[in-house]
Amino acid sequence: MTKKRQEAVQTERTLIEQTAIEQPKANVKYKDTIFRMLFSEPEHLLSLYNAVTGKDYRDPDALNVVTLENAVYMGMKNDLAFVLEMGMYLYEHQSTYNPNIPLRDLFYIASEYQALADGKSLYSSGIQKIPTPKFLVFYNGLDRKVPDRMELRLSDAYENPVDEPDLELKVTMLNINAGHNEELMNSCHVLQEYARYVARVRKYVAEMPLDEAVERAVTECIREGILAEFLKKNHAEVVKVSIFEYDKEKEEKKLRKAEYEYGREQGREEGREEGRIEGERSGRTLK
Repeated sequence: MTKKRQEAVQTERTLIEQTAIEQPKANVKYKDTIFRMLFSEPEHLLSLYNAVTGKDYRDPDALNVVTLENAVYMGMKNDLAFVLEMGMYLYEHQSTYNPNIPLRDLFYIASEYQALADGKSLYSSGIQKIPTPKFLVFYNGLDRKVPDRMELRLSDAYENPVDEPDLELKVTMLNINAGHNEELMNSCHVLQEYARYVARVRKYVAEMPLDEAVERAVTECIREGILAEFLKKNHAEVVKVSIFEYDKEKEEKKLRKAEYEYGREQGREEGREEGRIEGERSGRTLK
């Protein structure tokens, strides 16, 4: 790679990274992501929990919502966490595949356990009981290689893998795009309608400016009964957050593309260098 091209790629990477880092700060202005806004409503959250677990709880007051407002890692935070039957469930939504979710969730759950243990002695002879954790990610990105269900493990990040790691954390990722996990989607109509709304935004973004696309998607979904009550109640906020989310998704794609192209150029450069060295070795051998 020429020095000029290298500098251009690095500049592009820096600008995109700065945008990606700065945007979560701007998210404070808009409260939440659409997923967090939607499932912060206890009845919606209970519906999602029942769909995932196969349970049939009816009382939303049974939930103790403990969203981790201050647990931030790499500019990101988890979407929802709640306690039910002494279990702690961390639910996230992702539009891009991220193999670092287990490490992020390790920070999240450690922070939450620390809060729960505040004021209690961890040096006493009796064991301090804690809620059992469960980590889920709801993925609706555009990568067609992502299956209906997959498991991400913290141990995948270990530099020295072992068969039975002393510390493990497993995250289940569920694909909620159309045609995936249909039983789950049919069991939670709010989740299904959320996915339909996102798909509608993406469809219109390809045809018109982003703000017009979002406004049209919101208007049509209200008319067609897709998240109608939620969208009518939060119309202005949904439009702002949807625009923010789509812009962020676009910037992340640019970053991945820049990294991919940079990696390819580096690979070619290394290949040429290895070829040159091998050629010199062969020449010396022939002499």
